[in-house]
Amino acid sequence: MHVLVLMGGPDAEREVSLKSGSQVAAALRRGGAVVEERVIDRPGGDELRRMPGEVIFPVLHGPWGEGGPLQELLVADGRPFVGCLPAAARLAMDKPASKRAVAEVGVPTPACEVVTAADPVTIAAPLVLKPCDDGSSVDLRICMSHADVLRERPGLHARRPRLMAESFIRGRELTIGLLHGETLPIIEIRPKSGLYDYEAKYLRDDTQYILEPELPAGVTEAIGDFARRAWRRLGLRDVARLDFLLDDRGPWFLEANTMPGFTDHSLVPKAAAHVGQPMERLTVMLAERALARGAALAH
Repeated sequence: MHVLVLMGGPDAEREVSLKSGSQVAAALRRGGAVVEERVIDRPGGDELRRMPGEVIFPVLHGPWGEGGPLQELLVADGRPFVGCLPAAARLAMDKPASKRAVAEVGVPTPACEVVTAADPVTIAAPLVLKPCDDGSSVDLRICMSHADVLRERPGLHARRPRLMAESFIRGRELTIGLLHGETLPIIEIRPKSGLYDYEAKYLRDDTQYILEPELPAGVTEAIGDFARRAWRRLGLRDVARLDFLLDDRGPWFLEANTMPGFTDHSLVPKAAAHVGQPMERLTVMLAERALARGAALAH
């Protein structure tokens, strides 16, 4: 199997993508694949077609690489690839739209609204301000008061014309990966202090990740059910990670990641390894499934 691994891209999470892509490529090689690694920015269709490989594994994070534009290029290229089709990628990347979509199928999610710099925020504090279409907690702010909202908005709007204001849920941070629609073990995320932000995710080593944590009766089953409903409603494919918060009312869906991280800090590889799918097996399986899907479509 000849796999083209793409990494980089123009998004804020480029450095994470480079780490993820390098580790995916190394794991594929350990699993016996022939691998071509390419660091990209925004390639055109002709540039992509010149890159060798029979199946493409795009390990990019962010609005361009994960949110539809790259997926449109990949569909036009014609080779099978790992991950979502463009429509699902766009929907999952758009946090307010994905929250509305999963709510339609009974998945609880905190109240939210989209605001430009000219709009008032009507969600009551405490609330979270975050980009509508980015990940890794980039430009995320927790505002405990209306004064916090007024202080944080100008700087955020200078970079982000549209923001999502979302009701703040004080609770346990839980995440669940899915492979081909089947759930992996839940992981609880316990930052040493404060927010599970970019530094806690990728740069520090003091965040605890608890596999299969003890949860109140029925919560594990509820999160698994909500995750599968969201997977189907959003049209996800191959691999995803869904983030939840848990308070005394139950679990709350936050967002879906259609190309979760594959670094040594990343959670889908941790959960997959816990159930006997080490990185080399996980990455080879994803590439082989995509290749088989392409072969089936060709016939």
